[in-house]
Amino acid sequence: MSLIRLSDEQIELRDRARAFVDDVLIPREESAERAGGRLPSSDVGEIMKAALAARLNGGRHSVEHGGQGWSATDYVVVHEQFGRNTNGLWWWVPDAYNVLSAGTPDQISRYLRPALLGEGWVSYAVTEEYAGSDPSGISTVAERVGDRWRLDGEKWFVTSGDVAAVHIVVALAEDAGPTLFLVDAEADGVEYLDDPPFTHSFPHGHPTLHLNGVLVGDDAVLGGLGQADALQQNWFVEERLGIAAHCVGAMGRLLEEAVAWAAEREQGGSRLIDHQGVAFPLADSAADAAAARLMVYEVAALADAGADRKVVHAKASLAKLFASEAAWRCADRAVQTFGGRGYMRTNVAERYLRELRVDRIWEGTSEIQRLIIARAMERRGVRQVIA
Repeated sequence: MSLIRLSDEQIELRDRARAFVDDVLIPREESAERAGGRLPSSDVGEIMKAALAARLNGGRHSVEHGGQGWSATDYVVVHEQFGRNTNGLWWWVPDAYNVLSAGTPDQISRYLRPALLGEGWVSYAVTEEYAGSDPSGISTVAERVGDRWRLDGEKWFVTSGDVAAVHIVVALAEDAGPTLFLVDAEADGVEYLDDPPFTHSFPHGHPTLHLNGVLVGDDAVLGGLGQADALQQNWFVEERLGIAAHCVGAMGRLLEEAVAWAAEREQGGSRLIDHQGVAFPLADSAADAAAARLMVYEVAALADAGADRKVVHAKASLAKLFASEAAWRCADRAVQTFGGRGYMRTNVAERYLRELRVDRIWEGTSEIQRLIIARAMERRGVRQVIA
């Protein structure tokens, strides 16, 4: 019996999300893997149609803007289920970065509403060659040219940049500092330098973009001049909590698959699970999964209760750090449980082993999370962070 208390509405939401993953996403995993992550447009259309029918699109965005108006707890309830799917197929559920909620009515109408209906993807261009874990090191600039802004710079690892209709670009605005700009993908001066292959097989790429004298008006500024850092702090908290929730879901599925295999497979006259060398790593993974789940739901509950945002930020980093590290350990143990079969890309454990690795890197590496946690303990007190 879990101490995590969900309302009847949240239980129904969880079950709805689980059914969507089981019935719509998981059956397409192997096909996506064999195709390098890309599914036929007919499959993509069916996924998006099912997601809209299940009311899973635009979760955290307001109902007014076309979203579901979920609480933080609602969000992790759903994303725990999304984490049970490999190949990132949940990415086809129409959604958009939370910073778009800070847009003007026109920006919301042009970019956010279509994104929540699956009619236009949005990318977030933050990282640069020499500015990864430390976004303060960005060198992309926005200079005032008459009544417009000229953007120059290069962005790396732009998730969905290959299919996006618009890019949210972080640039240093003249006399204002870090600012978010909305740049149409087809704007003059937007160049695609590279679309590198990565370890995982996901629906969208993470290309390198070059902004070469891109001109935009004041109507392209998102959330106000110099507001990028404040807007991104909220984005990082949500993204890190989502990653942690995905990792919890992944550990749950890995354990279900590995335990079922170990319980039926025999070696040396005994079931695999009767051998301590197999059973103990699975037990360790169960402990990791249970601890990570409690951490994730605690962060969500604190956010919903209106707790100190800096404390929530620190605890989100704590959850992301622990869950991402634990999930990759769990995947490694599951591969070992399956033996040779665990090294086949048709095996769920093999796919998770590749896919979960990036969760220790993106939206802030594990090392960055450790720095955030250490600073929070110093500035806000140990008990605030761990209690």
